[in-house]
Parts: sequence; C-alpha cells; structure tokens
Amino acid sequence: MSAVSLGLAGATDPGWLRELAPAAEAAGFHTLWLNDTPDGDALAGLAAVAEATTTLRLATGVVPIDRRGPGQIAAAAAGLPTERLVLGIGSGNAPHAVAATRSALRELRALTSARIVVGALGPRMRRLAAEEADGVLWNWLTPSAAAAAMGELRDQGGTGPRGILYVRTTVDADARGALEAEAAGYDSYPGYAANFERLGVRAIDTTIAATDEGSLLAGATAYREVVDELVLRAVVAEASLTAYRRFIDRAAAAVAALSARA
Repeated sequence: MSAVSLGLAGATDPGWLRELAPAAEAAGFHTLWLNDTPDGDALAGLAAVAEATTTLRLATGVVPIDRRGPGQIAAAAAGLPTERLVLGIGSGNAPHAVAATRSALRELRALTSARIVVGALGPRMRRLAAEEADGVLWNWLTPSAAAAAMGELRDQGGTGPRGILYVRTTVDADARGALEAEAAGYDSYPGYAANFERLGVRAIDTTIAATDEGSLLAGATAYREVVDELVLRAVVAEASLTAYRRFIDRAAAAVAALSARA
C-alpha cells in the first residue's frame, strides 16, 4: 500500500501555505508537492512549508530544467531540510530531452543529498528515471495504466525507484467544472494527446472526480493499491485559502481510512 500525499499549485500564496501545510501534516499526508511554474516558485513555497512543519516531506513536481538549471535548483534548495526534500525535475522544452535530463540529474546529484525524481511521459524518460533517479513521477494515468507503468518500473529499476503518480482530484461537486477545464487543456497538448490515444482514454478518465468522502476513498483506493505514492492534486472551484483548507479537511478522512488498511 502506498503513501498518500497532497499536491498544490506552485503559485499558492506562501501565507496560505503556512496555514495549509500544518493542516496537511496533521491530516496524515506523506508529502506536500508543489509544481514549479513561471508564476509559482516551488522551492520558495517549500521554504514556507518547511518553516511551518516538522515531519511533512517537501517535494517539487517538477522543475523544468530548461528554465532552472541544476546549479540554480541546488542554490534555491540550499536552505531546505534535505532529509525531507524530494527534488522533482523534468525536461520542459529542452532539446534532446532525455540526454539533457540525464546530464541535469547527474549534476544535481553532485550538488545535493536530497532525493531526485524525474517527471516522465515517454518510455525513454521512464527508463532514465528507473535507472538513475530515486523515483519517477507520472501524471494523467488510469489505475490500470499506472499498474502497467509500475510493472515496467520494477522490470527496469528493481525495487529501488519509487513510482509516484499525480492524480487531479476534487472533493466537491462544484469543482467539476474546474476539473473538466484542466483535463480539456491537457487533451489539447500534443504529447499528452498522443499518450491518451495510446491508452484509449481522455484526460478526465484519469482523475478522481469525488463529490464526498466516500467517492474520494473509492477513487484513491484504486490508485493506492498499485503505486508507491499517490499525490492527490487538489482541484477546487476557485482558488482560495478556504477552498484548499476544505479540500484537506475532507480528504483527511480518506487518508486516515487508507492508512488504517495498510
């Protein structure tokens, strides 16, 4: 049975994070993941999280290496507790993506003792993650596709690398529109669209569209049985401190139930 973690936008206000992170820690979440975007510095956000928590793990999912090189990532992460830190990196729009990611991974290894995971969509990047990283971070997979990806990871990397999956998740019916809009955006991206076509699904089919604690538990259980770490990427109707706190509070019951089954 896998760990259950929480994912928030990297652009989340640091003041909000200082309140949300202790709530996530108290709810039993394993890690708080922040994505890194031009308008959201994940490592700066994690600094706020680190100050407000004691055991919650801290992770970036993911920092594109074409925007921030290994030296910049390591410098920005220097003040964070490495025993709690997971640095997720991805190729972004770097040319020769696999080679560039391999080079960045190796350079980052020499600069930090934090664990490093690689965001991977295609088979070559997944192999790199299996062979050289501490884990692979996947997005937009159904439970059956996640199980297949985990089997591939074990074949390639033995029992070492962790298989981590981001799943867009709601806990309220009024967030359905936001979930559908985000899924439609990914359906339109060529790389993801090709992957969805291979899997025979749409992006929305890879989400947990829960409306209450019961449907959240059912959706999370299907994923938790196959991956090492399930990241519930919070999707709310409108980004606000109140909405994210409600997400954590409603998800807490599912986290507790899943932990009791371990």
